[in-house]
Amino acid sequence: MEFASKISWPLILIACFTIGLAPFNPPHLLEKLNMLVRGELVKPLDWFDLFLHGAPWVLLILKSIWWIKER
Repeated sequence: MEFASKISWPLILIACFTIGLAPFNPPHLLEKLNMLVRGELVKPLDWFDLFLHGAPWVLLILKSIWWIKER
């Protein structure tokens, strides 16, 4: 949590809307999450893509939780 608290809000938001959603039509993260739900996420590259595109969103959630707890 401490790591996420040190990252600025604008940086996390920019990462979410660029890396987190790229390519934009359709968002790659949604495709990978659908593959995960269907059980089709088997190749190492697919897992790497899920991690790469999902990491900014996980950081955003962690920072939000930390921010709410500190208030």
